[in-house]
Amino acid sequence: MPNERLRAALLEQGLTPASLAEAIGVDAKSVERWINLGRVPYRRHRYAVAARLGVDETYLWPQALTKDQKKAASEGEIIAVHPHRWTVPSDTWKRLFESAEREIGILVYSGFFLAEDVSVSRLLAAKAEAGVRVRILFGDPECEAVAQRGADEGIGDAMAAKIRNVIVLYRPLRAVEGVEFRLHRTVLYNSIYRADDQMLVNTHVYGAPAANAPVFHLRKVAGGSMVTTYVESFERVWDEATPLD
Repeated sequence: MPNERLRAALLEQGLTPASLAEAIGVDAKSVERWINLGRVPYRRHRYAVAARLGVDETYLWPQALTKDQKKAASEGEIIAVHPHRWTVPSDTWKRLFESAEREIGILVYSGFFLAEDVSVSRLLAAKAEAGVRVRILFGDPECEAVAQRGADEGIGDAMAAKIRNVIVLYRPLRAVEGVEFRLHRTVLYNSIYRADDQMLVNTHVYGAPAANAPVFHLRKVAGGSMVTTYVESFERVWDEATPLD
């Protein structure tokens, strides 16, 4: 089977099989076989291609790693596990966003604890002005998923009210070029806070506020799939969300 992911990655980078071959030191016919016949390169070549194209090796060749290798790599993505969101040190959130050079993504219902911290808003604005893409997703306060989450937590309409409040708090940030806001109508199983290949994932627990639920601190490593799973989830929600007016 042809490797359409590799073909697409080359097109996105404006590369030909010959130019990729020259960049990593192989014969152009080898690259053509990787694309057209779906051949799997040696590991050193997989790493070289992934690095040149700026994508993960397992995205281009998901069949290349054994189950044990995938398991070990995914376990290696876990930096820390916090029993509750309120136990995450406050500077951890800022260090996460400060580390971003390409992408910041926030997927929440309200994320009120961040919105009320003016220093975080200033940091996000500074990152956007430096060329980092900043995308923030809130729950649509009019949607059924938000109403159900409010009922589950025992706070009723207060959940929708928190989102409306956060939208007001972020009004200055909404004026910053490079910062995008959207409203989603998704049932969230996790809140996601991403900076490039690193993220904090706040799980959601039925009947408990997000502040009382565990948080996983993850960093993408070669061969791991946990971060990729959450990134793909974020992108699906983003694609189906509505721009905030």
